[in-house]
Amino acid sequence: MSTYFPRAAELGQSWYVVDAEGVVLGRLASRVARLLRGKDNPRFTPFLSTGEHVVVINAAKVKITGQKLQDKQYHRFTGYPGGLRTQQMRQRMAAHPERVVQDAIEGMLPKNKHGKHLAEHLHVYAGAQHPHAAQKPQAARLVKSRAAAQESK
Repeated sequence: MSTYFPRAAELGQSWYVVDAEGVVLGRLASRVARLLRGKDNPRFTPFLSTGEHVVVINAAKVKITGQKLQDKQYHRFTGYPGGLRTQQMRQRMAAHPERVVQDAIEGMLPKNKHGKHLAEHLHVYAGAQHPHAAQKPQAARLVKSRAAAQESK
C-alpha cells in the first residue's frame, strides 16, 4: 500500500484577507497560523506547504488584553557586549504595529525551515490598504472578542 502525497499542481495557491480590527492578538495569531499551515485543508501534510497566503490588515487596531502593553517586553541582542535591547509592547505598537502581529503569528509556526517558509506567505499591514488586490484574496472571518460580539448584537 502506497502513501498518497499531493502534487504541487493539486495544492494551488489560496489568498485570504484577515481584518484584525477588534480581534484579540492571541486568537488572531492562532487562527492565522492555522490558515498558513493549511490545517483546514483536506490535503494537509505536516511537512508540505499548501501554498496559502494570508494578508492581515488593520494590525494597528488589534486588541491587547490585560497589562501586556506595560508588562510585555521584546528583547533582541546586537551581538556585542552589553548589546541587549529591550522594548515595551506599547512602544513597539506605536512604532511598528505590524511587527507585533507578525511576531505573534510566527511564534505559533514550526521552529524549523518549514516554519520560515510558511512565514514568507504572511503579509501584515498596519492600515486597511494592501497591494495584493490582484491575487483576489478571499475574506477569512475571525471571531471577535466577546465585548465586540455583544456590542454588535
